[in-house]
Amino acid sequence: MRDHIIREHYELWDIVTDGPLATIKINVEGEEVPKTRANCTADDLRKWQKNAKAKKWLVCELGSDEYSRIQSCTTAKKIWDTLQVAHEGTPQLKRSRGTLLYSQYEKFTMKEGETIQ
Repeated sequence: MRDHIIREHYELWDIVTDGPLATIKINVEGEEVPKTRANCTADDLRKWQKNAKAKKWLVCELGSDEYSRIQSCTTAKKIWDTLQVAHEGTPQLKRSRGTLLYSQYEKFTMKEGETIQ
């Protein structure tokens, strides 16, 4: 999927991995809040348009089971992160799988009378 999105539009892959750059403003209390559509600049709208296009590319590649996992995600990055955790597991789980496989490899030996064939 990565290669397909990159081939179609490289900037979309940045949106998938980094998320759309936040369109925020500072309110009167000095807090950062999301801009409303009325306050967005043309550049802000282009960022969200690219996010929508990236979401479309991701969603169009999914089956119905996968779609039910990501239907509540609002950005392409959230969709990608959700799919990564579903298929690869969390970083902690990947580390423990690697440790387990390494220990199995270390214990691997040939039995008496066994050949490579």
